[in-house]
Amino acid sequence: MIKFINETVDYLKAKGFDNPEVGIILGTGLGQLIDEIDIIEQVSYNHIPNFPTATVEFHKGKLIYGKLSGKTVVVMQGRFHLYEGYTLSDVTYPVRIMEKLGIKTLLVSNASGAINLNFRKGELMLIDDHINLQGSSPLAFKGVEQLGERFTDMSEPYDPEIKALFKSIAKTHDITLHEGVYASVVGPQLETKAEYRMLKIIGADAVGMSTVPEIIVANHLKLRTAAISVLTDECDPDNLEPVNIADIIAMAAKAEPHMITLFKELLKEL
Repeated sequence: MIKFINETVDYLKAKGFDNPEVGIILGTGLGQLIDEIDIIEQVSYNHIPNFPTATVEFHKGKLIYGKLSGKTVVVMQGRFHLYEGYTLSDVTYPVRIMEKLGIKTLLVSNASGAINLNFRKGELMLIDDHINLQGSSPLAFKGVEQLGERFTDMSEPYDPEIKALFKSIAKTHDITLHEGVYASVVGPQLETKAEYRMLKIIGADAVGMSTVPEIIVANHLKLRTAAISVLTDECDPDNLEPVNIADIIAMAAKAEPHMITLFKELLKEL
């Protein structure tokens, strides 16, 4: 993997991706932040050596380098998922690339379903902790110790200082920002009523199909991390209504201005 990482990093550096400070992963329906960036360079994933290719139609599949709120950022406009047929090493490969390019902080967004019945669709949830239900770990491969400590501590995977800043910014801008536990499943099918009940019992406040692998690898690489979910549907098993991906994308887009405000204001404070 080290050989592949070096090839990818060399390619991006030659393209002008020079020592970014912050990496950002944009999830489902959350691409409008790109419009706020002073773009210096951008490249499609399918042109980057050893990079996976985005197969989800609403993920643009571009790596973008530029300035946002005074910080140099590298932004993934679209991510990868296990349900696309990729391995966890594939899904998290971009995190390793961004770290080698120079980032010290990784910010992640996603769309998720609200399991906590006090939460409403269209609101945001700051991820305080997570539950990995994807069946494996992105660190479970031969030679991982060459890239970082094998037995990575996960007692506090999300940076407390960044979480505090997000909460302060949300209060200042009158943005509803819940805090809770995110459960990551494989997908792509949505959950059954019984699965929602199980997730609630084990302590999840929201459920989605991403984020946790990237956060695990970011901790493996000693990056500061934070993640926010846009709650796109309400997962009450006793009053469950059918939902489709178009509804999820539409709700994510509706809530996105608040997400953009949080990210832009946070970068000013880092």
